Amino acid sequence: MIFKSLRGKQFFLFSLFVLKLTLLQPLFSSPGITFADAARMAVESSWELQYEYDVRILQEGAWTWGLRSYFPRLSILASEDDRVSEVSTDSFMKNYSINVEQLLWDGGRISLSRKMERAELDLAGSRLRQAASDISEAAVSAYRNVLHGRMVLEIQINTLESLNEQLRILEREVELGLVRPTALIEAGITVAVQELEIFSLVMDLEEAEWRLAEKLGLDKLPVLSELIDTQRSITLPRPEILRPMVEYRNPDLEVLRHSLARRQAEVRAASRSWVPSLRMTGSFGISGRQYPLSRYNWSLGLNIDFSAPWLSGSFGASAGWDPPFDRNARLQQTLNPAPDPAGSFSPRMARLALAHERARYDNALTEVHNTLERLLNLYSMLDRKRLLAIEALELEDERYRLANLRLSLGEITRIELMEIRLDYAKREASLVEAAVMVLQAERELERFLDLEPGGLSLFAEGI
Repeated sequence: MIFKSLRGKQFFLFSLFVLKLTLLQPLFSSPGITFADAARMAVESSWELQYEYDVRILQEGAWTWGLRSYFPRLSILASEDDRVSEVSTDSFMKNYSINVEQLLWDGGRISLSRKMERAELDLAGSRLRQAASDISEAAVSAYRNVLHGRMVLEIQINTLESLNEQLRILEREVELGLVRPTALIEAGITVAVQELEIFSLVMDLEEAEWRLAEKLGLDKLPVLSELIDTQRSITLPRPEILRPMVEYRNPDLEVLRHSLARRQAEVRAASRSWVPSLRMTGSFGISGRQYPLSRYNWSLGLNIDFSAPWLSGSFGASAGWDPPFDRNARLQQTLNPAPDPAGSFSPRMARLALAHERARYDNALTEVHNTLERLLNLYSMLDRKRLLAIEALELEDERYRLANLRLSLGEITRIELMEIRLDYAKREASLVEAAVMVLQAERELERFLDLEPGGLSLFAEGI
């Protein structure tokens, strides 16, 4: 009765797990999603990232309209001044005027200001791309975990099928009196432990699939077209060939370059803060006591403004005509001693910040070169580990084949054969894990080179 109960339970669990594995297999009629698709879908489903993208678009639009600073400023004034007096003539004056102000020269301050704004936008854009890269990398990692879990589950289910086959043979041998019943109990325990292992793997896989679907913004996980190829390997170029490309493509260096450009613009702006600005002004107006207005006037002027830590002020000159008899001219000057003495330290602080930023970039460049060699060595070592795992699996396969032969000769028991089969499954899982580690190292190189998921092989072939 015990043996029949075990047998029925094993058949039920085995059927359940086979059904689960069938549902997990990709549908070959459907193209499915790749690593790159998963990365793109994760970025598109992130509402926070989409908000940052929308803010960036608005900032770009605001920066574009900043060109308005170079064009004339126009103002229109309309007024009516009615005055009733007991001792003098009543006055009813109506005035309409158009005023124009045009910046002629400011020492390049507006241009430098726009360059600083541009550098800030580029820096924010680089950080936004890094945030998108982190989100896409989390999706690719979750994708890789699902593939890993599915392959290990398949290995363990195949092992369970083999163990159940040995258990059925052992039951028949017990019925024929060839082995003791205790051997059947021991084999049943081995199979039960394997079933528990599979049950745990199924739960872990369901959790991994749920996490991947969540990162993709989906309720149900689509077909995954990628596979873990344990035979796949990429021949990478030498470090000296990749070094110039890394300097150009590495995202961290790109952020530092934008930050360095911003600091350089700050130094130029601080060093030119004392340069005077020259503006031209003009106005044209009409006035009169009643409509239609019959009098008109106009004027032209130049204004010079300057601002330095120890002295600031302005000079203005204007001349005009109020036909038919009146002409006017005006000179105006204002001086403000020591308006901001602390501002005299701004250029030196800006140069110090620039020197610090250059040192950061030089250190980061050295670190990037070292990291490149480390990642290439890591990939080489992990690929070597994968090859060793293949060799170990081939030896384990030979061992299992010889164990079957020794079993037929009576040199080992069927329980020992089942243990050897479990060792073979462990070697298979180790090979899958080694291949996953190679994929992970490959993805680190792709991020380091700012490549899309799966783009390292094409990049290596194109060099």
